[in-house]
Amino acid sequence: MSAVSSRLPVFPWDRLEPYKATAAAHADGIVDLSVGTPVDPVPELIQKALIEAADSPGYPTVWGTVALRNALTGWVGERLGATGVTHANVLPVVGSKELVAWLPTQLGLGPGDTVAHPRLAYPTYEVGARLCGANAVAYDDPTTLDPAGLKLLWLNSPSNPTGRVLAKDELVRIVAWAREHGVLVFSDECYLELGWEADPVSVLHPEVCGGGYEGVVAVHSLSKRSNLAGYRAAFIAGDERVLGELLQIRKHGGMMAPAPVQAATVAALGDDAHVAEQRARYAARRAALRGALEGHGFRIEHSEASLYLWATRDEPCWETVAHLAGLGILVAPGDFYGPAGDRFVRVAFTATDERVEAAVKRLGG
Repeated sequence: MSAVSSRLPVFPWDRLEPYKATAAAHADGIVDLSVGTPVDPVPELIQKALIEAADSPGYPTVWGTVALRNALTGWVGERLGATGVTHANVLPVVGSKELVAWLPTQLGLGPGDTVAHPRLAYPTYEVGARLCGANAVAYDDPTTLDPAGLKLLWLNSPSNPTGRVLAKDELVRIVAWAREHGVLVFSDECYLELGWEADPVSVLHPEVCGGGYEGVVAVHSLSKRSNLAGYRAAFIAGDERVLGELLQIRKHGGMMAPAPVQAATVAALGDDAHVAEQRARYAARRAALRGALEGHGFRIEHSEASLYLWATRDEPCWETVAHLAGLGILVAPGDFYGPAGDRFVRVAFTATDERVEAAVKRLGG
């Protein structure tokens, strides 16, 4: 038996452990701005929905309850501006990382096929290609790629790690090119509700896709907007032929969101107040950290959206990681996201107000 893990890179976060130990030795404790995991409480109305659905002895369905599908179609229409969305255009998934990692396999891709992702990107796009034996290629502009053999094109706006937002005109151009060449587009939009200096647009917006969803699918998550990373609540929306195929495969694979999580997702998508409250928290933390980093000699690039600041001191990223670890602050080295990030660090503002304040003080703010 061949080890599938041999196809995969070294898990990047393991390389950060020595720096984590250094930061943890600080007299006032570590300020962990590396992973970007939510730290604020799950909103009470979502907890209540989960608890009320706790008595769920039967198997849930892969497609989700009618109430969940109604919530998904309603949100996609209201928040993304998508039109004519039906239940056939939505599908819940067990966290967006699971979807990203296993999508190429579920699409039947393999050796000889190509999966494309941004030059600076979430590492799991490449992992998904490697798991099925497909080729992974990085791009700056996807329309310059050779479409021969290109089966799956990942977009990511707002970007992880840079926070860059693709303008609507750029999305229109890319979607038109992909359709012309028969390339399936999956757009990772998990940070779409966290725009700060830009208003991110979905590929499902009619001004981007023309009101039809052929060859286009959007990926969304409740991990960041609703603090539900621990719930693994996410979904995809778009081309009904693609989603219908994935639904059949996932039925056989048992990839179904737990019934209480489905109920919690309905509650989360039906409430805007908690999203606005969480945005306000992140906005304050972002402003404080950005000012402190710039005062400490950093330059911030992009970062107009998402939960990260893309920062550089114009030195190798691991030198920056070591410098900040000495101050008790842990950040992610930019080369986790590709060689093009080797002089940047990604600074998350998913830390408590108290820890953010501690980081600001250590940076001299």
